[in-house]
Amino acid sequence: MAKARQKRRAASAPQAEESGGWKSLRTWLAGILSAVIVAAVGVVFTAWFNARGPDAVDSISGEPPIKVGHVAVDYAAQDTTLRQPVTDPADRAVLLGGASGSRRDEVMARHDWAPLETGDLTVVLVGNRSSLRIVDIQPRVLDRKPVSDGALFIYTPAGEADTIELSADLDEPTPRFATPKDPDTSYFRKKQIDLKRDERVTLSMTVTGTAAYYAFDLLVTVLAADQTEQMTIQGPDRTPFRVTGTSGTYHAYYTTSPLGGWQPISRSDACAIERKLAKAGKC
Repeated sequence: MAKARQKRRAASAPQAEESGGWKSLRTWLAGILSAVIVAAVGVVFTAWFNARGPDAVDSISGEPPIKVGHVAVDYAAQDTTLRQPVTDPADRAVLLGGASGSRRDEVMARHDWAPLETGDLTVVLVGNRSSLRIVDIQPRVLDRKPVSDGALFIYTPAGEADTIELSADLDEPTPRFATPKDPDTSYFRKKQIDLKRDERVTLSMTVTGTAAYYAFDLLVTVLAADQTEQMTIQGPDRTPFRVTGTSGTYHAYYTTSPLGGWQPISRSDACAIERKLAKAGKC
């Protein structure tokens, strides 16, 4: 019996060795196959990430498809109004004296500073996707009130203003940006603006409003990765843009002073300087 068991063990030993060798071979082949799969996935992922990965990350993180690189309203060479009159002696001293321009701007901003009838806006947009298209920009009226009559500041220009590329009239039921050459056709009905990541476009826009005081922002519609997104652009102080029509009378009238700042003038002098008052039948 003992000899029989020894013979059976001897016969099964080569089979066990063969089974163990095949298992090792399979493990080695599985390792090689896994390495090949991981490498292939890595190549595919790298190619995808280089092509679309940053866009996906930005989308997941909530980054907008475009960024606002710069926004400004040109008050320096524009007739402007205040909604509330300046009654505080310290504020009046800032307006009439030799205070810095930034201090005067702060006083006027606190009294709801608005361009008279025409606001000139400059907006620089920066692409934040590998490819996108701006399909529309619309001035959106947020508030409409009677025209401002707190004070009128009459700017006396030294030269002609630059040509404006786009314009919109807030007195229209549905304001749209158009070009001076084709004011009856929406600019974005015929054209769009294509941007790549970090590319910039500068928009110079004129927004008019004569019938009322308007607070507004810009509603931008963007197509990126076959999805439409909307974002809003506000003024440089993160408050709505503003423009107002001409009032029949103002609590005060000012014009630029040769000594810097502003100087008070009479209503009759204001009518003699400012054509908008006479044109609107305000004098």
